[in-house]
Amino acid sequence: MISERPSMDGFEISSRFRLTIEERVARLERDASSDEALLARLENDDHRRRQMRLVAVQRSEALRMRLFLERTQMRLAKPQIAPHRD
Repeated sequence: MISERPSMDGFEISSRFRLTIEERVARLERDASSDEALLARLENDDHRRRQMRLVAVQRSEALRMRLFLERTQMRLAKPQIAPHRD
């Protein structure tokens, strides 16, 4: 049977890009926790609803990025020594 969806068995990313994504995930999770703590101080139901939506989006994006990282491998650095030529 032919799959209509291309296989996403994984791909390679640089260590620098991985670190950037990991930092973004941490920032999103930290911001979500902070924004959730603000809910107790909001009195307007509309504001509370928007704040809860913001928290949900932040957590969803962090999860999406974590799942992306699970499918990746770090690219091995290319050798820095040039081949010997005679």
